[in-house]
Amino acid sequence: MSDRNLLNGRTFIMISSTASEVNAVDPTRFAYEEADGLIWGSYTGDTVTHGRFVGTRDDDRIEIMYVHGLKAGGRPSGRSTSRIESLPDGRLRLVEEFTFDGDDTPQTSVCEEA
Repeated sequence: MSDRNLLNGRTFIMISSTASEVNAVDPTRFAYEEADGLIWGSYTGDTVTHGRFVGTRDDDRIEIMYVHGLKAGGRPSGRSTSRIESLPDGRLRLVEEFTFDGDDTPQTSVCEEA
């Protein structure tokens, strides 16, 4: 996965998370941008009104920092490390290990390319 703009313009949909139940009707959607290994983007849906992330990608590893607003109130932030996997149909899957600032409980989410 050496393409330096691999994630640019791709959208991913959350399919599972240990931090919350995923809403099948309105799952969180992540829009990625990438330029030479620098990544950034936004996300919304499920419990999130609006979120932003920024980070880096080296090969199949992503490291980001994020913050988002919750529909129920509050603004959680944190860090994550994701592994990029290729699906048999050519789409990508992101397997993310993350923590919220102020809470060391490890969480895991899985997103698949839309």
